[in-house]
Amino acid sequence: MEAAERAIVRRTRLRIGLFVGLTIGALLLLAGGISYAVLVRSQEAQIRRELSWGTEHGTIAGPPACSWIFQYDGTTVQTGTNPPPPGFPLTRALTTVAATRSTEITKVTRNGTTYHVRTEARGDTVIQAVFDARFQLSDRRHLLLAFSLAAAVGLLAAMLTGVLVSRRAVAPLAEALTRQRRFVADASHELRTPIAQVHTRAQLIARRARDDGAATNLDDLERLIGTTRRLGEVVDDLLLSARLAAAPADRKPDPPVDLTSLIATVVAAETERAAERRITLTMDIPDDPFPVPGVESALCRVAGELLSNALVHTPAGGRIDVTLRQAGDWAELVIADTGRGFDPADAKRIFDRFHRGAGSGDRRFGLGLALLQEVVTSHHGTIEAEGHPGRGARFTVRLPNTRSPITRGRTLRIGRRRTRWLRADR
Repeated sequence: MEAAERAIVRRTRLRIGLFVGLTIGALLLLAGGISYAVLVRSQEAQIRRELSWGTEHGTIAGPPACSWIFQYDGTTVQTGTNPPPPGFPLTRALTTVAATRSTEITKVTRNGTTYHVRTEARGDTVIQAVFDARFQLSDRRHLLLAFSLAAAVGLLAAMLTGVLVSRRAVAPLAEALTRQRRFVADASHELRTPIAQVHTRAQLIARRARDDGAATNLDDLERLIGTTRRLGEVVDDLLLSARLAAAPADRKPDPPVDLTSLIATVVAAETERAAERRITLTMDIPDDPFPVPGVESALCRVAGELLSNALVHTPAGGRIDVTLRQAGDWAELVIADTGRGFDPADAKRIFDRFHRGAGSGDRRFGLGLALLQEVVTSHHGTIEAEGHPGRGARFTVRLPNTRSPITRGRTLRIGRRRTRWLRADR
């Protein structure tokens, strides 16, 4: 399985494990929250009953150190034998209830705890019951700690369980990806030979038809040759994509690619085609070798496809400039034309697989620019497109390199069936 596929499978496993863990953790937190709410509610109800009993009967059944009863007859306050905590009784509440004859319930937080206070008029006196909830608060803290630990352990266990389960769940996906890539590679290899044979035989038949002067079926033969050529290009694209998808351990290291020689070869191959179309083709590249790490056939496809694309979309009398230069730590290949161009909104989408923008004309269907982006990305580079309708297009490919800065270069100009070499300072 290639590195990108392994990364997808690994991320899927982690996401499944995380999702399972978070789900179980959320359920534990929900259960803990419900339990805590039930505990608090029951404690509050118990405290209210204790206070109500205390104000009605003048005593509280709770622990003596946690409950107090005060009686106020309008002049003095009786505190009982149990010494009250600092700040009690609440004198203001006593005088207010004595004047209004209403019941006042309040909470007071002091001395590191919470006190529940009920002040109520009983006959000619006012009774104030105070309950210290320190033990209830302690129970709540212990419950929160226990549930927090349980939730943390449960979350960790759930995530580990989710990862283990996800391995089995994602295993079919990993196997399917591996089978798919192997199928593409195998099918492409199997198709290359018969396509090449059909293409060769079509060329032989066409040559015989020309020699025999039988031009009746010559157009059909030419279309057959073009079709087999396009089929071969599609198969080459599939093979190249499968090779780029191979894991580094499965792929032999390639020697550095000399971009200077590669681009010169690609441009020379299109010289006659540019002249036939009356397109001025210029090449500005360095004199010295320009090595970059990569797959030569793949980089040759990038340069050749971009140049072919420019020739297809540039009308007669137009111009195409091919430039290779160093930009910092990058080797920068620029292919600019004065052709039909494209809508700037399509600058990103033209690299989508099988994208066909408006006015694409005779542009070939297939992997096309999507494969070029895949090639450049696999070489740790970038490819960008700029264009405007009727004002041409510009493709910039950047590849990492360790070459020293370029100081001199050469320019090749091809147009209207004439060729001349120029020296130019960079």
